[in-house]
Amino acid sequence: MHVLMVAAENDTLPNAKVGGVADVIRDSPKALAQRGLTVDVVIPDYGFSALSKEHLGLLYVPFAGYIHEIHAWEINSVDNGVRQLILSHPYFSQHNGAVYCNDEPGRPFATDATKFALFNAGVCEALLQGIFIRPDVLHLHDWHSACAALLLKFDHRFTAFSQLKTVFTVHNIALQGIRPFKGDDSSLEAWFPSLSYDGHLLCDPRYPHCFNPMRTAINLADKVHLVSPTYALEVLAASSPENGFFGGEGLEKDLQKGAEENKVVGILNGCEYPTHEANSTLQLTDLYEEIESTLFGWIAQKTTLVSSFYIAHQRLIGFQKQKNKGPLITSVGRLTDQKVLLLHQTYQNKYVIDHLCEKLAQHQGNMIILGSGDEKLEQIMTEAMARNCNLLFLKGYGHKVGEDLYELGDLFLMPSSFEPCGISQMLAMRAGQPCLVHGVGGLKDTINHLETGFSFTGNSLETQCEGLIDCFSDTLNLRAHKPKQWQNIVQQARAARFTWSKVAQEYISKLYC
Repeated sequence: MHVLMVAAENDTLPNAKVGGVADVIRDSPKALAQRGLTVDVVIPDYGFSALSKEHLGLLYVPFAGYIHEIHAWEINSVDNGVRQLILSHPYFSQHNGAVYCNDEPGRPFATDATKFALFNAGVCEALLQGIFIRPDVLHLHDWHSACAALLLKFDHRFTAFSQLKTVFTVHNIALQGIRPFKGDDSSLEAWFPSLSYDGHLLCDPRYPHCFNPMRTAINLADKVHLVSPTYALEVLAASSPENGFFGGEGLEKDLQKGAEENKVVGILNGCEYPTHEANSTLQLTDLYEEIESTLFGWIAQKTTLVSSFYIAHQRLIGFQKQKNKGPLITSVGRLTDQKVLLLHQTYQNKYVIDHLCEKLAQHQGNMIILGSGDEKLEQIMTEAMARNCNLLFLKGYGHKVGEDLYELGDLFLMPSSFEPCGISQMLAMRAGQPCLVHGVGGLKDTINHLETGFSFTGNSLETQCEGLIDCFSDTLNLRAHKPKQWQNIVQQARAARFTWSKVAQEYISKLYC
């Protein structure tokens, strides 16, 4: 069986990773190849000029009223039995190699939607011209690849591929790539002016005058894959953000219909594990030195001293001077409401993050949060750090700091409001760090309360906040007063396995069959 995967990210290639989807595109093809499948992966060329590659052909792609020249390449010297393909065009690499772009208010996704629409047209053209081998299964990932399903279904030039088996993976239904049908340079009819299509299948349920790529792929694909079994159930219900529930985000009716037709499948993502246990000699002093080096690097990039970096450095000095043996709480991830909504909710006249720091102070512990994202959330976390001497917030991302936090933390905090699958909890568990999580999506499917970690739930924002604070307090008390039970949980977390080999088998039997 031959599978062609189409995606926006791929951590096999340098600087082509933003989120967890890049890990999936890196690891799942290898696992499929190990089971005997032939797998090709294609992403846009964001500026891979330094990589050794073979030119496969020149494509002439009709797009937005012009014929665009797109070059197809295969990357050399990449093993694991997977062909790594890229398509090159100035649109793809014009933003200094950035995978995604931020547009001005009022035109969300405009730049990226145009870029990925052209990329998808290039993929279809490569199939038509035989530059890409015709696959048995076309596996599309998130809204960035949805226009491939659209073109193969409705563009008469691709009639020969209209029955090609198509699988669509939803990594995060909150991001849908919505653009107008017409009246804008970044709109469906501007990209494909001669395309005849069924607007009822493509329009956004909330904005009928807009084209919704994610809804399009959900409706046109033969199978729709959600990246955990629990998330596959959650998206069948309407979101209720005022109550702290995030479900189908307007696409629940389409997914309900797909579930009735047995085309909606929940398969948990996997994680890579070392072939043998390494004896780590890493110490807190090593972590603190790495944090200091990373902070200095961030500070040096600015002509003025950023308050969050200054406060963080002062907190780091305080941590280095401490002699206590309290727990180290860690958190690594993007600062978005998906990840930290509960931390900045007001509960009993103060933010939840302040409640957690107070509970932690009773055990002489510290908390380190690594991540950046929404500027308002960054400011909230900076101000929380200023109020709490046991909180160190690192506004940015340092790969080595993140690795060290997984290795040295006593408890990993991941109170996501929704989590399609999650990889951070798997990485923490792999290192023997139990996780405290909100029991939603992939977190519910990977963490068993009081067995491999700790979890809380709630049917409203208030009860979720209360559940988080109580669970955090109970967890710290368990660690302090029941060391044998704590160590048992640590060992079970370390022993848990979510392998890509198992995922690949489920892909074959549930998605590709």
